[in-house]
Amino acid sequence: MFCTMFLELLLAVIAGAVLYYFIFRKNNEELPMGDGWWGPGQRRESEEDESIRPFKIETTDEELNDLFHRIDQTRYSEPLEGSRFNYGFNSTYLRKVVSYWRNGFNWRKQLDIINKYPHFKTKIEGIDVHFIHVKPTNLPAGRSAKPILMVHGWPGSFYEFYKIIPFLTDPRSHSLSDDQVFEVICPSIPGYGFSEPSHKQGCNSVAVARIFYKLMQRLGFHEFYTQGGDWGSLICTNLAQIAPSNVKGLHLNMVAVSGSNSRLPQLLSVLFGQRFPGLFGLQEEDVRRMFPFSSKVFYHLVKESGYMHLQATKPDTAGCGLNNCPVGLAAYILEKFSTWTDRDFRDYEDGGLER
Repeated sequence: MFCTMFLELLLAVIAGAVLYYFIFRKNNEELPMGDGWWGPGQRRESEEDESIRPFKIETTDEELNDLFHRIDQTRYSEPLEGSRFNYGFNSTYLRKVVSYWRNGFNWRKQLDIINKYPHFKTKIEGIDVHFIHVKPTNLPAGRSAKPILMVHGWPGSFYEFYKIIPFLTDPRSHSLSDDQVFEVICPSIPGYGFSEPSHKQGCNSVAVARIFYKLMQRLGFHEFYTQGGDWGSLICTNLAQIAPSNVKGLHLNMVAVSGSNSRLPQLLSVLFGQRFPGLFGLQEEDVRRMFPFSSKVFYHLVKESGYMHLQATKPDTAGCGLNNCPVGLAAYILEKFSTWTDRDFRDYEDGGLER
């Protein structure tokens, strides 16, 4: 009994320290704008080309044939019996996914869907930045649309906003009030989708926020709204910090909230709340949801965050395998859609992907 309590306390202390560092550490309300150059070689003395170029996503038959060849050459290893999705993407179900991808999925049709909104590229800080720009088509007379920058995360892209764009740009046609109509700009984070990756080290969330700030300025939007999730949440938050007078509103669907006066009590409640719930104002339901912390929170964080450490420390190594194996990349990404939707999906044969 004592060993169990000691282990739980030790794990809670470690987890608490990690939470304190990443979530509760002090954040400055404002950040310096700074500047950067992420293109190859040295920054050119001549002014950067600020033209905005229309862009269309196209795929040749040769590219599709190469994809099909790579898919057909996939080798599978047998999963452990009864493991389902507990060790990652189950290769038995992966065969079903690949069969649909190879024989049922119509990429040409999907390409038409992706290209239905206007795509553009523009050079900012040495790299090409891709974005879609959707303007309202039925704007009420005498009204102006509100520009909103919408930023995706990982594993995601500009495409994840496609279903909501019509509700923002043409709410009346979708039985919504047209009191608020938006002009939508969805960029691809550098290195994602059709945005050029950085050629230099150090292109962090603040640098990307500055790049997107320059994008909005280039489009003529000196005041605008922002929305972000996952990496987009951090990028949009940083954008509001480097340009607070330009960002009129910030909407996040992944957010960590802590007040400077509540950090220590929050940390202590994580460490000792199970043993002394009344001391921290925790109700019975709070205790049920949070504890034992090691199995309900800490264990899950450790089990599901391995990808993060790999991608943060050895992205080149991971990229060598994933970039050359489309089926491996599909498994790597779809596994996140499975477990991040519901951790219980790890116990389903299909990973919950058909539910």
